[in-house]
Amino acid sequence: MLRQVMAGAVVLVLAQQAAGREDAEAAPFVLGTVTVIGQREQAGQAEQQVGSQVNRAEMRRFNRDNVGDALNLLSGVTLSTNARNEKTVAIRGFDARQVPLYIDGIPVYVPYDGYVDFNRFTTSDLAAIQVAKGFSSVAYGANTLGGAINLVSRKPVALMEGDASVGFGAGSERQMSANVGTNQGLWYLQAGVSWIDSDGFPLSSDFRPTATEDGGMRNNAYRKDHKLSFKVGYTPVGGDEYALSYYKQHGEKGQPPSTNPVGARYWQWPYWNKESVYLVSQTRLGEAERLKLRLYHDSYDNEITSYTNGSYTTLKTSGQGSVSGGRSIYNDRTNGGAVELESLRLAAHSLRFVASYKADEHQELDAKDVRTTWYQDALWTLGAEDSIALSGTTQLSLGVSHNALRPDTVYSAGNAYILPGNQAATDVQAGLFHTLHPEAKVYATVARKSRLPTLKDRYSQRLGTYIENPDLRAEKALNYEVGYQAILRGLALEAAVFYSDVKDKIQSVANVAGVRAQMRNAGRAHISGVELGLRGRAGAWLDFGGNYTYIDMKNVSDRATRLTDVPRHKLTAHAVLHAARQVDVVATAEANSGRWVSNTVQLGGYATVNLKAVVRPLPAFSLEAGVSNLADRNYALADGFPSAGRTWLANAQYQF
Repeated sequence: MLRQVMAGAVVLVLAQQAAGREDAEAAPFVLGTVTVIGQREQAGQAEQQVGSQVNRAEMRRFNRDNVGDALNLLSGVTLSTNARNEKTVAIRGFDARQVPLYIDGIPVYVPYDGYVDFNRFTTSDLAAIQVAKGFSSVAYGANTLGGAINLVSRKPVALMEGDASVGFGAGSERQMSANVGTNQGLWYLQAGVSWIDSDGFPLSSDFRPTATEDGGMRNNAYRKDHKLSFKVGYTPVGGDEYALSYYKQHGEKGQPPSTNPVGARYWQWPYWNKESVYLVSQTRLGEAERLKLRLYHDSYDNEITSYTNGSYTTLKTSGQGSVSGGRSIYNDRTNGGAVELESLRLAAHSLRFVASYKADEHQELDAKDVRTTWYQDALWTLGAEDSIALSGTTQLSLGVSHNALRPDTVYSAGNAYILPGNQAATDVQAGLFHTLHPEAKVYATVARKSRLPTLKDRYSQRLGTYIENPDLRAEKALNYEVGYQAILRGLALEAAVFYSDVKDKIQSVANVAGVRAQMRNAGRAHISGVELGLRGRAGAWLDFGGNYTYIDMKNVSDRATRLTDVPRHKLTAHAVLHAARQVDVVATAEANSGRWVSNTVQLGGYATVNLKAVVRPLPAFSLEAGVSNLADRNYALADGFPSAGRTWLANAQYQF
């Protein structure tokens, strides 16, 4: 009912509109951006000094409907699939636990394990995605070992604005989204709804059937993702701003079994729900200071049902891969807040002081809704950051933060856990930025970062195959980067060289106490690489661009054990041909070299090409049709989980 009401409201508004904007950028919610140096009020853009960014126009142009696919446009980003067939990303070799996810600067990763299924986060209501790599603001708080990913929501700037879309695709996919906003000067309102349903996806015709996958449509690959977002803001005179946001996500999905019968799990997720309330404000304290406040509450509820076979009729209650009573129910909660005081009182200095608190709670219920597990943690951060203008062309950024983890509750039925002691980690960083001329700069950064262990790292026995380790310590990384960014003769160029030394890496150690494994601070790794980017235009008829990433990962502590899931080479490219005033042809290509997914299994490299045509009968209205994986390439991002073969899409969009 909600999506029908929203769609009706948008249709009424559209009926009163006479014109639109082609590929218009959505104005970002500036309070939701997180930057490192310099003035942080950038009109009309989500300013980013170091790192990468995907804006709304790019997400639409390349049909990136979820955050994982949108991030894959960037250099340094690798897509993969975990054992639960969830889409995961790595930033320069650091996984989602080490590069956490935020919405408007508020942490939204799952409290229990720190992971995120990037398929569950849709992009229709976003203005941009910021990615900080290695060097990131202390305002993000703890656990940014390899950087941070920030989803920046939209903020209306016009009296009435919005967009609506409807689409269809392979696997009986149906999707719809609508966004509407109004800015009345003293207050504004932004609302959005998105809805995606899919029965699955087709496998490549080159896929060879196995005992657990017969080919054609991927087994048990259905999904539903419904999302509501709502923001109301108050902007009195003087630059103050107060915004209250509400998000509600409902997900439902099947987990395709591994194509290897030995490792096949027959799991379904009847619900994967997230509900959030965020308050973000900015108050000026005179001419030189301002106070920013973030308060938030997140709830994460999900259930896994485990079955004996691919008929999905009989619950599996015993044996490898089973869950309690055939059902595993998680209820997680996060409450927290952060206070930032920014001061421009000192000449040539932009100071920021940050204090944040995050309380995480994880509960597990059995099939009879009896609580079997209850963990609680509290995470504190105190930090300071200073951007110093050494000259008109050179800035120095310094930052330090102290992060403390305090376990509050440890309960697991049948286990006599003792509450472990507190632990802490200190992060420091420095960056030097020099402007060569108005459209070119060079920079060098160094950042010592940490990640405190998650609840799952310390306590999970992983269906009886692991020994818990409550005394796990933080893992640490020393990240270096040298980079260049410029616009020369209409070409946007980017280049970066990076190196990370990771110590006390939390990883699995096999055969502890005979047969079971354990998570320990046993690893040390060296990660180095290069990123190159190019973007430009050839006259008025062609836009083009692309990027290349080289990553070399070495397991220094155990050279016989491979670091997995990250290809050494990744190349992306795109071209947009403006064939006529109302017609565009969009082509994208991606190539990945092979990747090791275990110590003995290496998946082959692959290259895919996507192609679509866009027609605009009216300036504000567009129709598009396209094909992904045009050559129907059979490839996989994880062993036993093949990706989609050739698929098609058809969409209609209107914006005003």
